[in-house]
Amino acid sequence: METAVITPNAELEKKEILNRYRGLLRSCRYKLDESDKKLIRKAFNIALEAHKNARRKSGEPYIYHPIAVARIVAEEIGLGSIAIACALLHDTVEDTDITLKDIEGMFGKKVASIIDGLTKIAGVFDASSSLQAENFRKMLLTLAEDVRVIIIKLADRLHNMRTLDSMERTKQLKIASETLYLYAPLAHRLGLNNIKSEMEDLSLKYTEPVLFAEIAQKLKDTQAERTRYIHRFSTPIREALHDQKFKFRIFGRPKSVYSIWNKIKNKGVPFEEVYDIFAIRIIIDSPPEQEKADCWRVYSLVTDYYYPNPDRLRDWISTPKVNGYEALHTTVMGPNGQWVEVQIRSERMNEVAEKGYAAHWKYKQGQAEEDPLEDWLKKIRASLENPNSNALDFIDDFKLNLFADEIFVFTPKGEMRSLPANSTSLDFAFDIHSQVGAKCIGAKVNHKLVPLSHKLNSGDQVEILTSSKQTPKADWINYVVTAKAKSAIKALLKEEKNKQAAEGREILKRKMSHLKIDFTEENIHKITAFLKLTDSQELFYRVALERVTNKELKEYLDSKDEKISGQTQNQTTSLEDLVSKARGTQDTLMIGDNMDNLEYKFSPCCNPIPGDDVFGFITVHDGIKIHRVNCPNAISLMSNHAYRIVKAKWTSQELISFLAGIKITGIDKIGLVNKVTQIISKELNVNMRYISFDTNDGVFEGTITVFVHDTAHLTDLIKKLQKVDGVIKVARIDTN
Repeated sequence: METAVITPNAELEKKEILNRYRGLLRSCRYKLDESDKKLIRKAFNIALEAHKNARRKSGEPYIYHPIAVARIVAEEIGLGSIAIACALLHDTVEDTDITLKDIEGMFGKKVASIIDGLTKIAGVFDASSSLQAENFRKMLLTLAEDVRVIIIKLADRLHNMRTLDSMERTKQLKIASETLYLYAPLAHRLGLNNIKSEMEDLSLKYTEPVLFAEIAQKLKDTQAERTRYIHRFSTPIREALHDQKFKFRIFGRPKSVYSIWNKIKNKGVPFEEVYDIFAIRIIIDSPPEQEKADCWRVYSLVTDYYYPNPDRLRDWISTPKVNGYEALHTTVMGPNGQWVEVQIRSERMNEVAEKGYAAHWKYKQGQAEEDPLEDWLKKIRASLENPNSNALDFIDDFKLNLFADEIFVFTPKGEMRSLPANSTSLDFAFDIHSQVGAKCIGAKVNHKLVPLSHKLNSGDQVEILTSSKQTPKADWINYVVTAKAKSAIKALLKEEKNKQAAEGREILKRKMSHLKIDFTEENIHKITAFLKLTDSQELFYRVALERVTNKELKEYLDSKDEKISGQTQNQTTSLEDLVSKARGTQDTLMIGDNMDNLEYKFSPCCNPIPGDDVFGFITVHDGIKIHRVNCPNAISLMSNHAYRIVKAKWTSQELISFLAGIKITGIDKIGLVNKVTQIISKELNVNMRYISFDTNDGVFEGTITVFVHDTAHLTDLIKKLQKVDGVIKVARIDTN
């Protein structure tokens, strides 16, 4: 047997691996018994052996990754030995020679089931979807049995995000977009608030590096000032809490970079005007039976010193969020006329808010009432009942409900149900049961008759009216927001369509026989292509609805164009051809080079111009569409269709002009519009396509669409306009 020559470097790595493993054992937040330690040790040894020759992109031994994931699971989430062992083994079946059967033989069915859920799907996947979408769906299917699958997957993704520096830019963008699109909302829904915030911040760091660095620096620069303000605000409250004999902790917590960026983007205000850069958190040590009363007592003390905003009180103690979050939130007017958010929680509530699911179950033991998280998991299981739905549709529907605010409504018997905000009476019907939804004809909300599309409000009492003659209609999909309702309606409509298509097939058979056309698969394909339909099922369905007539079939018969047979190749092949043609021999698309062989367009959703960070998206019918990396649709495209993304770079575009939009706001002054138009057309020789100015009580707002060469040209123009007397703000906007 050959012996490996151990270099000093290998010795050092061996020591480091052992150190990291010991760190993992120390990080377990509870006492491990002997059987737990034995299980973890066994998993570690097998993972170490399986990954012994593998390295990460950074050059480090691969085993560092499973140890880090296991440590997140143990330390930051607080799960037990089975989850820690699964985290250590999570990549073995996917990346090494170890099979699922081997895992089952060594560790039993429970561990094998979790590892199966964590293993990426192999084999064929739908061409209009992506591997990631199917993988995500498989993960959720396993969640129906064991939520630890999701938690370990989130820990895996968090460690990948923490070590994303060693990846190339396109990979960074794909992984960061995917994280923002799917994994951060999922962490939020499982109550893993710290993980959700870190994922969002890290995603922003890679999708918007300049903005991220800018906000992070401003947070750092204002830290001392913030600390002084928090001390001044807290002092009287601290004294009052001491007087009332409370055991408590009080501190200021800055908002995450991502949430500040969101406020800047959505409210159109600069960093300096985001009032809730931080929140004051008061955590009291109170026994479970006194928590609610004590939190309200603390609220009363806070509002003795600072005036509360009545519209900003949130009571998540009486009705906790679906992810188990409990707290009182209020916004009060602090010193210097500054609004300050105050969060009041008990130590138990705080642990549930920080650690999520694991802490929630630790405290729940012995309680009889239905758990909100278990209720949410039931809803996931229900939305997975339909195995035919497209993976991407499923994810889009599922994602709708991940970040949704909640409303609480009641059945006629007084049972409370939580639904996402903007849910309708039809959503409520499907929430009760898919059969109730299918037969729903209307509802009574607070004893008044309302239509299916009626939006519900918190506190509504809803009674569903049904009829055995009712069948789902295509426009129902526009009346609902919940994943369960959307999934059920799509399945019911598909079932109905299949029935009609079966009838249409028989009708078409008779029609073709009458016209002396053989009813063969080849001819069906040719007719489908001739009528520009997606597939034969759609053809049969249209025949049943009498939308395909004898006249059209005769036109097909008269057509002798032999190319039709060539058009019947499926979308998969044409899409694959497009992808390989677009990528060519080089990995990057050079915009502006000789691209006669490729059709490309600048996407109207974000109107990129030279100098913008861009990527190409390969479409089936419109060639390649060029999008800005920070386009509103980029995250969804990169998450769901990663294999259709091509890197893109600009080459010289001196002679080409691109449309860009500018928004100007300021104080209305005589001659201001004239000065602005002079700078644009005379000083910089820029052509305008559209200009509009509006004034309201001395404030003006202007929108201008101009032709520029690149981002440098546009930046120069914006800087010059900012110097005009009376102009307060100039910003680039989308021109669509």
